[in-house]
Amino acid sequence: MRAHLGGGSITFPSKLLSVGDGKIPHSNNKIEIDCDLGVKVGNIEELITKVYPDISQIENKDHQWMCQRAILAARNSNVDEINDIILSKLPGDIVTYTSIDTVMDQEDVVNYPQEFLNSLNPSGLPPHSLNLKIGAPIILLRNLKPPNLCNGTRLQVKFLRNNVIVAIVLTGPAVGQTVLIPASQ
Repeated sequence: MRAHLGGGSITFPSKLLSVGDGKIPHSNNKIEIDCDLGVKVGNIEELITKVYPDISQIENKDHQWMCQRAILAARNSNVDEINDIILSKLPGDIVTYTSIDTVMDQEDVVNYPQEFLNSLNPSGLPPHSLNLKIGAPIILLRNLKPPNLCNGTRLQVKFLRNNVIVAIVLTGPAVGQTVLIPASQ
């Protein structure tokens, strides 16, 4: 695992593309990664600590601090594990939002019990139970109000209400704006 810790390096994107394109010399299917691409870490805890130092003090950080940080993972299971660890490090209480799963045809209730529907975790949709804390980084999975609130927009939770998530926009044309995300969406 690697953590890229740098402020807008011009060479980072091109070096990363070289790795992805297979242009880095290799032997025995192994490549030597340039130290400019990041800092080697041994586990997920160390990765989180490198990318989000002092995350327990998130309320004292401005949104620019959060804008400069992200952890990307190839598998949803890794993302879920990283998210759970980050959430546990944030101060405050967890607020859980649950989905509403119903069937359109009442005759299908027997075929699709609620427990089954709640167990599904399709890619691109939030899980049945979404746990959040104030200060948590979040990402939109669908367009709500283009161009400001689109799929992929990163935000940071500021307040958690019963049916609304109040967040500050970290990326896109509305950077710095406070927005309301309906929890039922």
